[in-house]
Amino acid sequence: MASAAQWTPLARDNVHDPASPALRMLQEPGQALAPLPRDTAGNQVDWMRALNEGKIAPRAKLNADAPVRLREDDILLNLRGGTPIVRFPHRSHTQWLDCSNCHEHIFKSKIGANRLSMLAILQGEQCGVCHGAVSFPLTECARCHNTPRSPAPRVAK
Repeated sequence: MASAAQWTPLARDNVHDPASPALRMLQEPGQALAPLPRDTAGNQVDWMRALNEGKIAPRAKLNADAPVRLREDDILLNLRGGTPIVRFPHRSHTQWLDCSNCHEHIFKSKIGANRLSMLAILQGEQCGVCHGAVSFPLTECARCHNTPRSPAPRVAK
């Protein structure tokens, strides 16, 4: 568990007006986030672990009549680059979002139809719409580039 001292109080976060009487109506980040599992980046909360452990229960959908579509498959991306392959886990994304949040406007649902670009991602497009904004930061390269291109060479003993 994290320490409440690691999150800046609202009155000192340079976002909220410390003189506003409404400020006391808001829960302090340290109080809200300290009970959640820790992470090493971003806001220091492992949101997927918090979800899977039942510590949080976000709304599954905005439209109560829409079916929840949980996908269990992974998609391999960046197959021709020099960095490790990106294994995109649909499950961890569809636990939070309906497919329509990304498809068909940010990403097309057709193999080979999306030309991913780290420049675009860093500029807040493609994966950068969420990562770097509301999800873990883009400085955590190994979280996406997480699959080696080939097995590590065996070292003779």
